[in-house]
Amino acid sequence: MKVLCFGSANLDHVYKVDHFTVPGETQGCLEYNIKCGGKGVNQAIAMAFAGNDTYFAGIIGSDSGLLKDALVDKGVHIDYMKISNKPTGHAIIEVDQSGQNHILLYGGTNKEIDFEYIDEVLSHFSKGDIVVLQNEINNVPYIIERCYEKEMKSFFNAAPYDIAVKNYPIEKVTWLVVNETEGAALSNEEDYEKIIQTLKQKYPHTHILFTMGKEGSRVLTDKEDIKVEALKVNAVDSIPNYEEVFE
Repeated sequence: MKVLCFGSANLDHVYKVDHFTVPGETQGCLEYNIKCGGKGVNQAIAMAFAGNDTYFAGIIGSDSGLLKDALVDKGVHIDYMKISNKPTGHAIIEVDQSGQNHILLYGGTNKEIDFEYIDEVLSHFSKGDIVVLQNEINNVPYIIERCYEKEMKSFFNAAPYDIAVKNYPIEKVTWLVVNETEGAALSNEEDYEKIIQTLKQKYPHTHILFTMGKEGSRVLTDKEDIKVEALKVNAVDSIPNYEEVFE
């Protein structure tokens, strides 16, 4: 079994600040770093770290050798990564003293994924293989449809959420991963229990992983409903960057 993480790759420009910059203010930063990010890259490294035979598919610019090196260093295959002459996706991130963040995202090459590239990548995978997706790239619905046709198992993290997700063929996804905000938007509910029940009714054949921040998470399948408690930690930085987790 192979795992394909088809997704985004970003260079994160991280600025640690005393407070979030307000309109009209010029503020010096306390610390600056460039880090490898993007939900697709983070997912790929997490899957490889868990011992899976993991491949990353996505498009980066010629300016992003750092991303290639990071994936290879963590054991991710990059055979199906594509190089473009356009700028790599990147994020401008402010992190305040409490560890909270503001993020400005530029899609860049993450928005260049076309049907031809998708079909070429998927030709190397077959029934029973796993595809892991998020919503930072374009043509996600097409990837879901093609993986369903190939009888691949699919995991879709509906982040970052936008209204178009409501029209995605989520009923063809094996696992849907949402947090409180994404779950509320998809279900038009706000109460946790109502969100979960509405999603199960709407997508009866899709398993659901519902993350609830400090409240932990819920795992719902046809046969199980499992509550997982969150670990109690002091937040330092809430940016989902693999370097803080796997190093």
